[in-house]
Amino acid sequence: MASSTANLPSKMKAWAYSEYGKSSDVLKLNPDFDVPKLNDDQVLVKVAAAGINPVDFKRMLGYFKATDSPLPTIPGYDVAGVVVKVGSKVKKFKEGDEVYGDINEKALDKPKQFGSIAEYTAVEEKVLALKPKKLSFIEAAGLPLAIETAHEGLELSEFSTGKSILVLGGAGGVGSLIIQLAKQMYGASKVAATSSTGKLELLKSLGADLPIDYTKQNFEDLPEKFDVVYDTVGHGEKALKAMKEGGKTVTIVPPGIPPAILFILTSNGAVLEELNPYLECGKIKPIIDPKGVFPFSQTPQAFAYLETGRVIGKVVISLIP
Repeated sequence: MASSTANLPSKMKAWAYSEYGKSSDVLKLNPDFDVPKLNDDQVLVKVAAAGINPVDFKRMLGYFKATDSPLPTIPGYDVAGVVVKVGSKVKKFKEGDEVYGDINEKALDKPKQFGSIAEYTAVEEKVLALKPKKLSFIEAAGLPLAIETAHEGLELSEFSTGKSILVLGGAGGVGSLIIQLAKQMYGASKVAATSSTGKLELLKSLGADLPIDYTKQNFEDLPEKFDVVYDTVGHGEKALKAMKEGGKTVTIVPPGIPPAILFILTSNGAVLEELNPYLECGKIKPIIDPKGVFPFSQTPQAFAYLETGRVIGKVVISLIP
């Protein structure tokens, strides 16, 4: 993967869209994209793998036009790869370092025009961390946006040792990590989580004490209520009904119904550094969908799969030959 500054190309392959619309209509491979120029606080990453998230196709559909960067856009928030060039003010990283991160500090406020589904991407030092040695590039690329979202919501809910939590959408990219963080990092007394019938065993394997089959049970009608409800799917009033008096509900799905706390992720490499020991020792594991690794050439197929809404964990695009 290593590449010295001296022989960096000026052009690269990248998937991009020049108009808003469905990924199958607007996403095209451009074999002649300019390799991004670096700012002083950025590193140039040779991309080994890029994770994709629902925010990518929602952005492509034009949901966030009002605050988006100009077109054409290379999608992709999550990256794992090798530093091949560093800006003059970069202190944490050097050429050859294996890094990962969510490249957009603010998820919806002028996200980068040129994202991670390309051979190279320019990234601010502060949103990156060294890749855990235990993880492959593909595993690492499936983590940043999801694990930082899981962590930020738990922090906002003031989750702590001995509290109980209900995770709505426990088998998804974010949900699968909330379960693990709540159990392994925060010391939850009880973790409940919802999924469809076929994913209940996965929830148990992640550490859920009470897997709930939402096709057969209404979680909001359970006699048991929870200190924190973390809603990754947008259940609004139902989520609030499952919360204990004096508890907290957090959601990542707008518009959010008060008193639920709605938040949009702020990416921060320091959070990944804090979580790395849990990843290195295997207490927290990335969950990649069994059918969810696609070669770079099949990026449209990767989006088509993500858009089904039936993904377990994450979908990742591999640029490693």
